[in-house]
Amino acid sequence: MTEPPAEALLFDVPPPPTPVERLLHLADQYTQHNDALDLLLRITAPSGPDTHAASALRLAADTQSAIKAIQGERLYESVELAETVMRLQQLAFLATASGDLRAGTARGLTALAPEAAVSCAVTLAAETRRRRWASAPVADQRLTAVQCDALAEIARGHVVAGSSLDREFTRSREPKVLMSTLRALEAKGLVERTANSAHAAYVGGPPQDRVRLTATGITSLASVIELPPARPSAAPGTTPHPLPATAQATARSR
Repeated sequence: MTEPPAEALLFDVPPPPTPVERLLHLADQYTQHNDALDLLLRITAPSGPDTHAASALRLAADTQSAIKAIQGERLYESVELAETVMRLQQLAFLATASGDLRAGTARGLTALAPEAAVSCAVTLAAETRRRRWASAPVADQRLTAVQCDALAEIARGHVVAGSSLDREFTRSREPKVLMSTLRALEAKGLVERTANSAHAAYVGGPPQDRVRLTATGITSLASVIELPPARPSAAPGTTPHPLPATAQATARSR
């Protein structure tokens, strides 16, 4: 057996993605697929299934690979884990079926796939941490509660960015992702924008920029996605204090 050269051992080989990271990446793949269908539907000429079939089948295969990765963890069976696998099997089925349909109908089958994949990631992360707490990833301490929420919304495919009259803006669902938050995450290398890849804000308008997690962003979100967010504590003086005994007696007598 040939030994690898000594210099080859000097390079760090990145660890393979965890199943939770794979699911977050899968959500991003579904978002890109849906965005491509949205742009395709802007074309006036009707398109056949061949224009997106390859992408749909690739998504189905990647979803099945994610299922195998989860099963490879050999976690103890639970209702939550079984339902996670079933949801992913449904996604794989819908992706496969969408490959035989026209773009408009196909788009409906995968519309909720990014959210479903992130939901599965949340459940799997919680199950993994509960069963293997000692080996759980260390939470990214750089993230505030607002930034954690923003990363989750971006992972679900809910955030786009654009500009108008030389002013940048973001569009998202609740909780809102502000431009200041987006810029802070970009500065940390956790998110990026893919120009002109998302549907327009209005009919006839230009495409918007899809906001996506980077590989580092996926790792950071995976480390905190199952944890309750660290919310600010109540302001001093807002916690109600018990009434004195005499006041309590007076209140009861009313």
